[in-house]
Amino acid sequence: MSLVSKIKEIEDEMARTQKNKATSYHLGLLKAKLAKFKRELIMGPSKGGASGPGEGFDVTKTGDARVGLIGFPSVGKSTLLSKLTETASEVASYEFTTLTCIPGVINYKGSRIQLLDLPGIIEGAKDGKGRGRQVIAVGRTCNLILVVLDAMKPMVHKKIIESELEGFGIRLNRKKPNIYFKKKDKGGINFTHTVAPTHLDVDTVKAILGEYKIHNADVCLRCNATADDLIDVIEGNRVYIPALYVLNKIDAITIEELDLLDKIPHYVPISAHLEWNLDELLERIWQYLSLTRIYTKPKGQIPDYNAPIVIRGGDAATVEVFCNRIHKALAKQMKYALVWGSSVNPIYFYTNTHIKHAY
Repeated sequence: MSLVSKIKEIEDEMARTQKNKATSYHLGLLKAKLAKFKRELIMGPSKGGASGPGEGFDVTKTGDARVGLIGFPSVGKSTLLSKLTETASEVASYEFTTLTCIPGVINYKGSRIQLLDLPGIIEGAKDGKGRGRQVIAVGRTCNLILVVLDAMKPMVHKKIIESELEGFGIRLNRKKPNIYFKKKDKGGINFTHTVAPTHLDVDTVKAILGEYKIHNADVCLRCNATADDLIDVIEGNRVYIPALYVLNKIDAITIEELDLLDKIPHYVPISAHLEWNLDELLERIWQYLSLTRIYTKPKGQIPDYNAPIVIRGGDAATVEVFCNRIHKALAKQMKYALVWGSSVNPIYFYTNTHIKHAY
C-alpha cells in the first residue's frame, strides 16, 4: 500500500470516529501515525537516490523581509505583483500563466520587501500534484504569506489552501505551543503541566510518544495543548508564519457580498486591476511583518533620515538585533547605545534591552 493510500485510510478513519473523551486516546494514535506518514511523503525515502524535502525555486533572499503570494491559478497574483513592484509578470486570461517563481521588490517606508509571485497550486499539492511542493517549500522561507483569493469563487478555496499548507508543516497565524519536551536516556515518561489540560492525559501522551518509539522523555504542558500541538513539538519541523487573506476582484461583487466577506479574520479586500485598496494592503503587510525603522545618528551630527535600518521583531526587537543587522561582530564589541524614542532625552541601552522601551 502506498503512503498516499495509508494517509487516506487514516484520514477516513478519523472522519468516522466521534470526538469525545473516550476516543481521544485512539485519535491521538491516529494523528501521530498520520504525521509520520506525511513527513515520509514530504521528505521522501531515507535511503537511495532521495531528492530530500520538497525542492523549492532557486530565489536568493534579499531585502528586509520576504513575502510570498500563494493561491489557486488565475486569482490575480501576477497582476498584484506588477502593481506593487516595478517587476513585470506575465498576465493572461488562462490558468497557469506563471510557471516559475518571479521575485519583485516593494519599496515602502524606507524598507525593501521581497515579494514572490509563485505558480498557482491545486488541491493535493502537498501530496505532490502539480508543482505544489516547490511552491509550498518556498512558502516555508517567507516571513509573511499572502493567500490570494478570488472574490467570485467559493470561500472553500481558503480552507483547501490552509489544508495544503498545514500538510507541509506551515501553521498560519498561530504561535508555537508552549510545551517543554526533552528526550532522555532513562526514567520513563515524566508528564507534568502548569495549566489544567482538557485535551491530553498521561495515557494519550504516552501513546503518541510510543508511536515515535520514545519511551523516556520529560513533557511539561504550559498551555492547554491538543494532541496536534504535542505532535508538532515532537516533529520539530513546523514553521509558524503570519498570513493575510487578500480577497481580489472585489469590483465584481456587490456591497452586500463584501459585507459578508468582511467577517473573515486577517483579510484585506482589494482590486489589483483597478488598484483599489492597495495602500491598505501595504500598511497591513508592514504591520504583520512587525517592521521597525531605526535611524542612525553620527556623533555630533543630525540623524540620517534618508536610509533607515529596518529590523523585524516589533516589540521583541533588541539593540542586539539591530547590531546584527549591521554586522555580526558589532554586538560583541559595543558596550552600550544611545537610543532616542518619544522621550526627550536619550536613554542608555545595552544589547539585551528591548527597543520598545524608548517609546
